[in-house]
Amino acid sequence: MTISSSSAGATKLIRFSINGLAIGLPVDAVVAVSCPRNGRVFLTVMPSLRQATSVGQEHWRRISLLYWANVDRLEELAARSFLGKMGHNFMAVSCHITSQAVSQTCPVGGSPGLTMILIVISFFFFLSLAEWVSARVIQAGIIGQIAVGIIYGLPLADILEEHWQDTFRVLGYVGLILVIFEGGLSTRLDLLKKNFILSLLGASVGVLFPIAFSYLLLYLGFEYGPVETFIVGAALSATSLGTTFAVIKSAARSVDLAQTRVGAVLVSAAVIDDVAGLVLLSIIANLGKLSGGGNVNLGWIIGRPIVASVAMAVLTPLVTKYVFARIFRRYIEHTFAQFDHVSNIILMVLVLCAFIAIAAYAGTSVLFGAFLAGTFLTYIPSKHPSGPFVVMSREEGEREAHKSPTFVHTFEVYLLDVQSYLMEPLFFASIGFAIPFVQLWTGTRIWRGVVFSLLMVAAKFAVGIWLPLWKYIPLLWPPKRKELSKEGHGAQELQNDSPREKNGRSHVNTTWLSGLLLGSAMVARGEIGLLIIEIGFNETSYVSEDAFITGVWAILLNTIIGPMAVGLLVKFYGKRIGEGEWGLQEPEPLPGQDAEHRESEV
Repeated sequence: MTISSSSAGATKLIRFSINGLAIGLPVDAVVAVSCPRNGRVFLTVMPSLRQATSVGQEHWRRISLLYWANVDRLEELAARSFLGKMGHNFMAVSCHITSQAVSQTCPVGGSPGLTMILIVISFFFFLSLAEWVSARVIQAGIIGQIAVGIIYGLPLADILEEHWQDTFRVLGYVGLILVIFEGGLSTRLDLLKKNFILSLLGASVGVLFPIAFSYLLLYLGFEYGPVETFIVGAALSATSLGTTFAVIKSAARSVDLAQTRVGAVLVSAAVIDDVAGLVLLSIIANLGKLSGGGNVNLGWIIGRPIVASVAMAVLTPLVTKYVFARIFRRYIEHTFAQFDHVSNIILMVLVLCAFIAIAAYAGTSVLFGAFLAGTFLTYIPSKHPSGPFVVMSREEGEREAHKSPTFVHTFEVYLLDVQSYLMEPLFFASIGFAIPFVQLWTGTRIWRGVVFSLLMVAAKFAVGIWLPLWKYIPLLWPPKRKELSKEGHGAQELQNDSPREKNGRSHVNTTWLSGLLLGSAMVARGEIGLLIIEIGFNETSYVSEDAFITGVWAILLNTIIGPMAVGLLVKFYGKRIGEGEWGLQEPEPLPGQDAEHRESEV
């Protein structure tokens, strides 16, 4: 397709052809022109052009002409017609364009226009303002950021151009990776190990209950199809790992959940849920091929992410403990003290990139890889008091010649601000970009969505019931009663030392509060749930638009209700939870630390 510029009488035309059909488009028909950076120009023509072409037929919406505004040479142009029920499908046609047709359209150099500059400035301003307002009004700052994404994105006003939204999605996903990487850096490994079985039980409830409850309501009540119900239930079984870590971090003003027993259970359960969500995503993405008779190895589809995740979860601590930690402590860490943050940040970037690449190629979640990267860096430094990374503060690590700041300190210096004020807000705004907001508001869809949302809240709240039940587990395994009673005795001593116990408060209340906190923190679905249900809707023939909207309602409301509930619980009961049985725990020596002490004494 070749485009040129000519004049016909008093009308200036842009001539081009699509599939051999010659078209003369009046310049007056161009209703939208934008000049983003890099000189790319977008022209949107009036729908009347559909009479001159067969592209898209009755589903034709618009044609966008994309080309490079370089005066001295021809460049590639793509004509894309946006089709389909949700506008996601498109057709691309290659062509060339002459500079004569565009020399008046965009200034050479591709400087962004004033309108776009003001839009981007206002977008970031309202992201910060909405976070501040929602954090103070409903104790959940991320809700305001999601709302701004809905307003500025395609769902509502579509103020931001599509390529800006795509860019912000990528930056937001990098922010999500950094949030989870930070969570891995600050996670208590001893608490993760102690509470792994409990976390596994909680994660199982968090995956199975939403699917089971979906069949009760959607299949039996709303008469959706069985596969359709499974896809919607699978989308609601996934917990938003990024939202979980964001909630933990935002609650740190009242109680540092990362240092609590309930926080360790929450982190482990959310990570396991993320892996389970990846397995379900793989299954759903291939349901279309299965229904069409495609040659799909279902066993490999299901087994690969499970095997890859288990292998990484098992091999990472083993290889870290017996290989990398020994090498790092003996040959490397003392050199790090000479360069402080510089050596730390280089190693952090290398380790993070390595882990997410391994996770992606192995077939598991890159978010799981980011979490393992953080735990890897947490473990490898020596815990001996004379070790370079054992410091009381960041200032000590920077000041003392033989000491080094920890990896958490380096994250705070180099990455925390850009993550907190740029990338993390973009991640939550990108969730808003993906919500079909206008389609939600019809009578039947509203009441069905609200009822289903409340049922899905209850399904995730059920995870927290394991905390009050956990004290009865030793009765099922008498041989281990002695070991568990020691743990319970230590916990009881901790409770007896707490001010609440001295005032006659029963630890039963704090246990139920901790369970409520765990359940509410698992409620948010966020990015994983939206991804699963969008793939089920767009890439399979099973999910109807009504079922899709019902699922989106539940994902949206759960992502709002969960952080709000956590914020209110931490605000009013955070201190009690921190002082209770499932609250703050004294750190224990990591394996090998006692041996290091003995070696130093010798």
